[in-house]
Amino acid sequence: MNGAAARRKARDTFFSLIGTRPVVMGIVNVTPDSFSDGGLFDAPEAALAQAKKLVAEGADIVDVGAESTRPGHTPVPAEEEWARLAPVLARLVESAGAPVSVDTYKAETARRALAAGVCVVNDVWGLQRDPGMSDVVAEAGAGVVVMHNRESADPGLDIVADMLRFFERSLDIARKAGVSERHVALDPGIGFGKTREQNYAALRAIPVLLRLGFPLLIGVSRKSLFKDLPSGTMDGRLVGTLAANLHAAMAGAQIFRVHDVSEHKAAFAVLQILRGGAATS
Repeated sequence: MNGAAARRKARDTFFSLIGTRPVVMGIVNVTPDSFSDGGLFDAPEAALAQAKKLVAEGADIVDVGAESTRPGHTPVPAEEEWARLAPVLARLVESAGAPVSVDTYKAETARRALAAGVCVVNDVWGLQRDPGMSDVVAEAGAGVVVMHNRESADPGLDIVADMLRFFERSLDIARKAGVSERHVALDPGIGFGKTREQNYAALRAIPVLLRLGFPLLIGVSRKSLFKDLPSGTMDGRLVGTLAANLHAAMAGAQIFRVHDVSEHKAAFAVLQILRGGAATS
């Protein structure tokens, strides 16, 4: 099987799961400064071991990022971003045991990653930061996650209306480039350019966002939104993450980008049983 065919097969494997059960995207950051796991997996061997661990725990796809996008992050030039990704991606595609996506908003990084076998581009600027991104995705026949983002938070903004406008622009860009709508997912961008209340409003707006007709990815894992929650002896960010993702699943979201795969697989299995179905793997 040639590279393009293998990429399409991996893409279709991922998208075929959407709607059958909660789909779990495991996070591998090859960065020195990500808020939760910066510096832990920037060595290729560590990244590969972590990816295999997440897949063994039940991750359906592994999302690899080489630039932290946490608030206050330092932007990374494309060449440096690729220097972090290059030693890792081909090995992950070959050995992780699941499809691989790349977390980047730079077209050149995405082009190189897709050539290495990645099948989905996770763009935190929703095809609107780099004008070449939509063409790169279309030419490779790749999947894309379109995330809502803002340069800064505006407390007076109707965040749901802003997300809808943003997604309409992104989807128009995708259509004009020839990106297949069957391979697009949307992400409300929790923690990106929003106040705390706007983040909660975005999570409550999942049914509204679903009316656009695309699957929703939720990325709330370990975010500061939950850092002050009372949690007894447990990790407050994990408890908040699980609660938010269970809420999102019940509201209709389909994909969940997480650090803690085994905990989410267990929680989703219980949710499935309580909703009247058999637990799924």
